[in-house]
Amino acid sequence: MRGSITVYTSPANVSERQLAPPSLAISTVIFALRPSERSGRPTLWIPLVRRIREPYKGLWALPGGPLTHAESLQDAASRNLRETTGLAPSYLEQLYAFGGLHRSPTQRVVSIVYWALVQPTEAALADESENVRWFRADRLGELAFDHNAIIEYALWRLRNKMAYGSIAYHLLGEYFTLAQVREVYEAVLDRELDPANFRRQIKATPEIEETDEYLQGGKHRPPRLYRFTGRPGLDPDNRSTP
Repeated sequence: MRGSITVYTSPANVSERQLAPPSLAISTVIFALRPSERSGRPTLWIPLVRRIREPYKGLWALPGGPLTHAESLQDAASRNLRETTGLAPSYLEQLYAFGGLHRSPTQRVVSIVYWALVQPTEAALADESENVRWFRADRLGELAFDHNAIIEYALWRLRNKMAYGSIAYHLLGEYFTLAQVREVYEAVLDRELDPANFRRQIKATPEIEETDEYLQGGKHRPPRLYRFTGRPGLDPDNRSTP
């Protein structure tokens, strides 16, 4: 979708826009794992919403909307997600505030951005339509406003948290194989990991508990299923902000 873009210009003159108070909006970056179109391996995807009005009419953007007087920031983020995608993520964290002077050509807009992680089964229930669609996080094209930069920042934040936290388990179901955990790390970090070394590290994690269940349906010996016994993503640095 890269190419020439027609930027909408508000009829209000410059002085009127400068006198108007800034508008406050809520946006959310949602990450989920979906199979690659070519390899079938898990890759990071995000849902986007096509703008149906100016500015940036026709371009894709993050789900979001204005903040009302009767709701908290997190309640507004949750409501916007339900209304646009039908999703209700269990992991929803405040990412950052974006308030560049020229984010919008019509008025000054400050966006409080949240980010969310959803499991594959949750992502499969998301509403999709002509104006709501999933995109690979590394193949987005040109988005409305500064949403490319916002998604890049969210990816950077996610990759940093993968290095020391338990956030990865929000992208998995309740039970998983060690290979599935490695696939999550490889999808987020965008690089291959040594299977044997990764397996040793994960099995040494106290919160990883093996079960008596095995993954069925494969051609080879079924792998054992594990579960995470800690509280994924809820350490002090990962808690949602009201």
